[in-house]
Parts: sequence; C-alpha cells; structure tokens
Amino acid sequence: MASLFKETPQHIQETLDANVPVDPRLVANSVVIPGTEEPGYSPIYRNQYSPNKLITVPYPGLDTLYELFENAVANHGPRNCLGHRVKNADGTFGRYVWQDYNTVKKRRDNLGSGIFFILQNNPYRDPDSEVHQRFSYEQAGAAGSGGASSPESFVLTIFAHNRPEWAIADLTCAAYSITNTALYDTLGPDTSRYILQLTECPIVLCSKEKIRILINLKKENPQDLKNLITLVSMDELTEEDFELKELCHNHNISLFDYAQVEKLGEINALPPRPPKPQTNFTITFTSGTTGAYPKGVVLTHESAVSGITFMLSNLQTSKNAVTFSFLPLAHIYERANAQFAMGLGGAIGFPQGPSPLTLLDDVKELQPEVLALVPRVYTKLEAGIRGQTVNNDEKPMLKSIFTKAITKKMELQAKPENEHINPSHFIYDRVLNLLRKKIGFQNVSTMTTGSAPISPETIKFLKAALNTGLAQGYGMSETFAGCMASSKFETESSSCGPVCITTECRLRDLPEMGYTSKDEGGPRGELLLRGPQVFKEYYKNPEETAKSFDKDGWFHTGDVARISTANGNRIYIIDRVKNFFKLAQGEYVTPGKN
Repeated sequence: MASLFKETPQHIQETLDANVPVDPRLVANSVVIPGTEEPGYSPIYRNQYSPNKLITVPYPGLDTLYELFENAVANHGPRNCLGHRVKNADGTFGRYVWQDYNTVKKRRDNLGSGIFFILQNNPYRDPDSEVHQRFSYEQAGAAGSGGASSPESFVLTIFAHNRPEWAIADLTCAAYSITNTALYDTLGPDTSRYILQLTECPIVLCSKEKIRILINLKKENPQDLKNLITLVSMDELTEEDFELKELCHNHNISLFDYAQVEKLGEINALPPRPPKPQTNFTITFTSGTTGAYPKGVVLTHESAVSGITFMLSNLQTSKNAVTFSFLPLAHIYERANAQFAMGLGGAIGFPQGPSPLTLLDDVKELQPEVLALVPRVYTKLEAGIRGQTVNNDEKPMLKSIFTKAITKKMELQAKPENEHINPSHFIYDRVLNLLRKKIGFQNVSTMTTGSAPISPETIKFLKAALNTGLAQGYGMSETFAGCMASSKFETESSSCGPVCITTECRLRDLPEMGYTSKDEGGPRGELLLRGPQVFKEYYKNPEETAKSFDKDGWFHTGDVARISTANGNRIYIIDRVKNFFKLAQGEYVTPGKN
C-alpha cells in the first residue's frame, strides 16, 4: 500500500527494539476461537497474543527477506555479520574473522550482478531453451508473483557446507528475485540429478570439492541436465585447477569462482530487483519416502518473513546476538535461523568445515549466545556432560558437587512460578557456570531443538546443567521451519508450546486410531495448519499439493497432536497418521495386517 511518508530505518529499528521480543507470558498459550467447532474437528486455535488476526510481518513494509536485510544494513552496517575461521599453515584453525553488514551487502550486489552477466554472456546458452530465456535481468521479479513457477525466474542451486558464501548466495537470490534450491551430500547422485533436472537448473554455486560431482552428473545425464551451463566455485580457482576447467568445457559448462563473478558484477553493476511478498524465495526438498523422490516445497517471501516474525516474537535473545550455524543450511531449520539473524543485525559464526566433530572447538572460540541443534546432538552433549559430572565415578567429590548443583537447579526450574525465567542460586550457579565456561557455553542464553522428538529428561538435564534455556519447537519444510515453540524455561519440558502468532491450527478426528476432538484431557487428532507461514504448493506437483490441502485451505501435516486444555492449550506431538481400511463389520485395519 502506498504511503505519503516513508519511515526511516532508524525509526523502524527503535520501534522493534522497544517491542520485541514479546513478553513470553503474552505468547505462552493458545486460545480457542469461539464458534469454530465442526463435526469431526476441534475448534480453531490461535496464539493468545493475537486471537483476532494472524500476524505476517514484524513491521509494515518489512515484508520480504530483502527488506529485512536492507533494514539491518541501514542500522547495523559496521557490525559483524558473517564470520569464519582461517586455516593456519599447520592445519589448525585460528580466531574468527568477520565481514560486517556493509561488506556483505556489497558482495551480495556484486555477486547478483555477476550472475546475470555470466549467464547472459554464457557461450553455452541455448537461445531455444525456455529456461535460458529467463536470464533477463529486466524480467527478474517483474511480475510480482515471481518464482520458479513463472517465466521470470530461473532456479539457482547451492551445494556446499555451511560457510559465509552460502549465506551471501541466499541474500543475493533474495535481492535479485532469483528462486533457489539446495543440494547436500546425503541426497546421493540420483536424487541430486532428479532435483537439477526437475528445476531445470542452469547454475550451481558450490564448494570446489563438489565440482567433479556435478560434472559427472552432467556427463552421465547430458540430456536431463542440458540446461546446466554454469558452475561457480566458492573457493578460489588457480592454475592448478586447469583440468577442472577443461572437464567443464567438455560438457558445455562454464566455470568461475566467486572472486571472478564478484569482479564482473562490480564492473557490470546492476541494482537489486527487489521481490514482492508472493515472489518464490526457495524450493526446499523434503525427505522422500522409500522408493520415491522428495517433494519440492515452494516457499515465498511471505512464508519466510512470517516465520521470522514468529521467531522474533518468541526467541528471547539479546539484540545483535551471536549465532553458531551448525545444522546444514540446505535444511529449512538452519536456513530460517540464518535469515532471522541476518535480518535483525545478528552475527553468524560458521564451522571450520563440514565435519560435525568440530562443534565444541568452534563453540569455544565463537562463544555464541544462540545455538540451534537437533535431538541427536543434544543427546550426545548430555551424555558427555553426565560423564564429566553426575556420572564421574573417578572424581567422587566433583560428582557430588555437580549432582547437588544440577539436582537443585532442576527443582528450581520445575516450579510453576519460574515458568518464564531462569531462577538463580547463589552457590550452585557459580558451579554450573564453571561447566558452561569449560565447554564454551558461557554466553549461551538460548538453545532450540526441533526436527525430531527429544526426551523431556534430556531437556530438563541440559537446562539445569548448562544453566540456560532450551525451547522445543515444531515445524517442517512446509512451514518455513518452526510454527510453534515452547518457552525456553517451560516447567513441563515436553510440549511444543502454543501455535505461533502467524498460524492457526485445529485437529481432525482419527477414530480409526482412537483419537478424537472429544478426548479426555484435550482434543487429539491430525494437526492441521493454516496461515501466511504455510507453503503454497509442491513444485510441479499439483497432485500432491491437492492431496495436502482441504477445501478450506487447511494443510494436513500427517502428524497427530494433543492439545492440553489444562496447560494453556499447548500442543504435544504424539503420533503419525497411519493408513487404515474400514472393513464391512466396522473394524479398522492397517495394510498388511492379518
């Protein structure tokens, strides 16, 4: 909507700083929307903070990832944005080296300009290819509906471990209305080929070690991957890489490195082509079932900004927090964390390389405030801490001290009056803070977990032992990661919290599984979601899209949830929807059941 006056970035930032994050007590529960009950369904639930509407943006006008980052640069230009560790001559890694927001913005614009230049002037560009006709800078983002489903966008692929260049590529795509997707090692060659073919991808930005993989894919599938004509290495290419350039040439691929593309972009500068909220930002591929290829979830800037708005309202972190980017950026959970940090002036530190074994070494050096991990990593962390503290039989005095400290902390954190705070203890906090410092967690104030179930006992132990908060969330690729999350100091430590401010939910009865909206203790059934954070379609897959939404626009998640009426209508994931057949006599059976 047009406006007579345009507010300054400074005013916008001051308003955000004054109002977010929201007091956790105001967003802690879900509420029933009166008059929404229907046979076979629970009523509709929304967050208590905004029962009359769903919230889509953190501030009017900040409605795309591009606008969020522009606002961050305007307010935090000289501050640290992206950090990495430089490898020393002896193979060890040194301290973090940082690029500030101004530098990252300049590199973003140079990379975006350079991408259009190398595509438009590519010797292997096919004038008869419909995909190659989309290389026009003038058309980028022009229609506003944007994205890979419309002619104005080609699909750019990112294939690398977490590193600053990954984040810069993501920012570039957002700024120039380029839809992107990502590959990762565990997909395997066949699924990688499938994704590149389905998206008709003409360009891949990758780390140097992925170049041969991509060349071999095109060599073995020349017709399927005929549109792939450009590779850009995130690592420097030297004269020693002449063989790689020859291999690329032999398979109709132009090869560049980031420095070359950024230099070409600096010489042939093009301003960003800002997206609109409905422009497709990314296609993230879900895990395929056995024998099936993954589905491509199309996420718009509206979905992404809605997800970040939820995180902004929910994550109790300080301004300009330092975040460690550990989980793969190819997965939407980490992608959302990175966009959240970059959109709000935070600093992101990246690991040494693709190995997860460097986690604690990198954390000790970075000393982050925010950590987003998955249950498997938290379980290993718990085991390591237990071995050094409460299970340390080799040092009985140490074992006794930490057992008392952790036990007391768990008792304090379990008291209802401490639901949204970390209760202090004059003596034991000093003991626990020694442990925090030893493993590099001295600044960690917020940990989050998602993507899989986690034991409530693990959450309780880690919150106490590390003297910090741990929030459990629920989300999926289809919701741009989390769409609900518990308070990081929730006393029960087993819910996924309330539905978030950007999304509404309800449950569908599953009588064949014994779950209904009338169950004692609160409704149980399949979790349905609706709102701006929810994806719009599966890429080039109208059949699966149609099966996933009902006539009223509810997305059927396939997860079974319980809503606790005794605990603020918070949501618990308890099962997965299973296929049943109803026999003539009324009995329900699963396929293959005798």
